[in-house]
Amino acid sequence: MLPKRLPRPSFRLWLLLILIGLGALLAWLAPWQTPAPGPVPTDEAGEPDYYLEEARLTRFDAQGRAHQRLDSPRLVHTPHDDVTRAVTPVAHLIDREGRRWIASGDEGRLGPGGNPLTLTGNARLFAPEERWQLDTEILHFDANVGHAWSDTPALLQQPPQHMRGDRFDAWIHDNRSRLTDNVRGHHPPERAQQGQAEAIEPEDVTP
Repeated sequence: MLPKRLPRPSFRLWLLLILIGLGALLAWLAPWQTPAPGPVPTDEAGEPDYYLEEARLTRFDAQGRAHQRLDSPRLVHTPHDDVTRAVTPVAHLIDREGRRWIASGDEGRLGPGGNPLTLTGNARLFAPEERWQLDTEILHFDANVGHAWSDTPALLQQPPQHMRGDRFDAWIHDNRSRLTDNVRGHHPPERAQQGQAEAIEPEDVTP
């Protein structure tokens, strides 16, 4: 007895199999596709001419040395005022001696030509070598002269000491800082300071 011949698949069955195969291929390729950019930011200054996501912006001095780096999840530039705005920026400032200073805030703003830098909302300036930290609401930095300052009440900490004042100035190239106007602070006895002289990390110093 001859075996029965199986019926040939219909056209609809072939079409279904092809569609299933294409769907599986697209599902496999989807994770490798570049995610679509977010919505275009809007600002009072007008529509931006460009914006960058997961950005790192590096500035160089006249001698070609990197002296300022800004990391941010998003940088937005508006041509109307030539201002670049940053979300949760972290700035690395390098002085003429190669020392590194770290500044951060909830928002950042680079003025026309990339200077000055203004950080607002939980603004912080940290000096790793000197182990002091400044916390304020608005912090400005002029990269041309290496001057950081704040006209809002500031807390300066170098554990176990801390001081408060209404104005702060730092000249990073001279490794010099100053707290003025209504200054008050806490300075424990020298013996207590020796017992608390362990090294600290930036995240260890909080207001």
